[in-house]
Amino acid sequence: MSNGRAGHVVRSVDRPHCETNRRTPFRTFLRTADGVSLDSVYDPGAVVYDASAPPCRDLVFVVAHGFTGDVDRPHVRRVASTFGRYGAVVTFSFRGHGRSGGRSTVGDREVLDLAAAVEWARGIGHTRVATVGFSMGGSVVLRHAALHREDGRGADAVVSVSAPARWYYRGTAPMRRLHWLVTRPEGRLVGRYGFRTRIHHREWDPVPLSPAEAVRRMAPTPLLIVHGDRDGYFPLDHPRMLAEAAGEHGELWLEPGMGHAEHAADDALLARIGDWAVSRAG
Repeated sequence: MSNGRAGHVVRSVDRPHCETNRRTPFRTFLRTADGVSLDSVYDPGAVVYDASAPPCRDLVFVVAHGFTGDVDRPHVRRVASTFGRYGAVVTFSFRGHGRSGGRSTVGDREVLDLAAAVEWARGIGHTRVATVGFSMGGSVVLRHAALHREDGRGADAVVSVSAPARWYYRGTAPMRRLHWLVTRPEGRLVGRYGFRTRIHHREWDPVPLSPAEAVRRMAPTPLLIVHGDRDGYFPLDHPRMLAEAAGEHGELWLEPGMGHAEHAADDALLARIGDWAVSRAG
């Protein structure tokens, strides 16, 4: 697997027009720079817009789900529904997940998927973008922000929930099971038929930028790191490592009693994240 060149996106020609359809949910397939089709949904949210303001010059959340999620999963739809109170929402299925094409590279080339979704959101007309990623998606939003910090195609604010700080971590039982799922042929069969996730058989080559290093390179983009103190996948040294790398441009929320990723993020926490994004996205 290779990092590739992130951010060069072939836009879908079949997309909602800002002024006429911005209040109507819209579903389409985007195409990434390396030719993968992504099942994607645009939802204008429930925000009451100022009719005197320029059309679509408002905030959009681009949600990057965790491994084995997809745009139709109830926990992803719940996240989108909550963020819809604060702005428009773009959700999509990463490659190899749900109805999207390709095969999952478990966080490597997925940065191209997020780049396609962000560019689609900006093409609709949104001038403020907050990327919010969970677990695998949490590492992807960090790398995307680092790769696009200077080219104008990144995010205005980034939220990373339950993300790792370093690759190849196997220190917990859930992560050892995940490595079996990804690296073993029988595990990939379980992923395909048990979790609707098609996983690439090739190893990373080269190894992508680590999440902690990505955080160092994304400054001064505002960053929120959220992690539960009962996360069964990544212990607290991961968010603390990310926060140390972030320095003054990052905030760390350690959530008491919270487990891992979207399933563990309750509506109250999502609402606090929405408030943070509105205040930090410019």
